[in-house]
Amino acid sequence: MPKLRRDGVEIHYEVHGSGPTLLLTHGYSSTGEMWQGQIEALSKNHRLVLWDMRGHGRSGYPDDQSAYSEAATVADMAALLDEVGASSAIVGGLSLGGYMSLAFYRAHPERVRALLIIDTGPGFKKDDARDAWNRRAHETGDRFEREGLDVLKSFSRERADASHRDASGLARAARGMLTQRDARVIESLPDIRVPSLVVVGADDTPFLAASDYMAAKIPGARKVVIPAAGHAVNIDQPQAFIEAVLPFLDSLEAKAAREVAS
Repeated sequence: MPKLRRDGVEIHYEVHGSGPTLLLTHGYSSTGEMWQGQIEALSKNHRLVLWDMRGHGRSGYPDDQSAYSEAATVADMAALLDEVGASSAIVGGLSLGGYMSLAFYRAHPERVRALLIIDTGPGFKKDDARDAWNRRAHETGDRFEREGLDVLKSFSRERADASHRDASGLARAARGMLTQRDARVIESLPDIRVPSLVVVGADDTPFLAASDYMAAKIPGARKVVIPAAGHAVNIDQPQAFIEAVLPFLDSLEAKAAREVAS
């Protein structure tokens, strides 16, 4: 499998299919393998790019805590698009991957054709809520250091089955990538100017209000709530997930075709 080397860190990625580029990012402590059940459907008419964030799966686990950050992740995503020769892409992800997709749009709006935001929170406007989130993120990092990869057994399905070399990268990723430092992403939602689809599992209680908020704040955003699904909505209800996403993707390409024809 190909590797992208950036700032001394190897980033594992995969490319499936051909067509307009779709970059999908997994959630914290999961890997690109979480999308295995969707590869066939999503790569039929698109070039699907999957990857493992630094500190995860088959990517590098740098020892330096400063190598883990929102900015580094966004830069990794931009480098991946450069690597596959995509000036722009449909950008999306689940949970932390969805948040990083929003952060990527904020940094590089010209490189995003559309957003696919799945079981995600957009961050916090209030300092006390952000501080509470960050405390939990640091506690998660500490737990991975104490207990190792056994921690994954208590997590949702896309993480419980994830394969990592050791827990060191996950501990540092919790402290550097899962934590949040300001309200810039959530405050940027009204400025999004690309088609956006928000997908959430009906049983993903912690993210229902956040999904409502994003759907209300992102101009023209569409929202789909998938019944009998939790945080790993694409794994809990794979067919319903595809039935929600494919019409959105098809509408993008139909619009692009009309614009070319005119």
